[in-house]
Amino acid sequence: MPVPARLEFLMELNVAVEPPIDVGPAPTGHRRIVPITGGTMVGPTFSGKVLPGGADFQVLHSPELTELDARYIVETDDGALIHVHNSAIRHGSASDIARLNRGERVDPAAIYFRCSLRLSTASDEWAWLNHIVAVGTGERFPDFVRIAVFIVR
Repeated sequence: MPVPARLEFLMELNVAVEPPIDVGPAPTGHRRIVPITGGTMVGPTFSGKVLPGGADFQVLHSPELTELDARYIVETDDGALIHVHNSAIRHGSASDIARLNRGERVDPAAIYFRCSLRLSTASDEWAWLNHIVAVGTGERFPDFVRIAVFIVR
């Protein structure tokens, strides 16, 4: 019988974002880019900040479904740099997703927002992050995204 995976809390990310750059409905999908301007990360093992310069590349597949592909760097309080690659799916009613896309607040309970994260670093101290799979739950607010991140054990 398979052994079910366990989840262990790793950190909470609060990622500050600017309004999206709407590329529009191209043949490959309606594309948007959301600039990442900073933020924080807090967890039981480490804490630090989200560095500006990353972005979330989005494809709006339908009025109810958005695919997200965010890439950014976090810096731990001890100076280590960690690359975050966060792939996510966000689903909700067409009206709630339209409100999110306009930058309005929507009750996070009304939106299915789940993600998988890959972390990579050159830091010897945090090298174990290179060898884990992490998943998370997200909440989108007008000017930031909150992600609760868990290690899959």
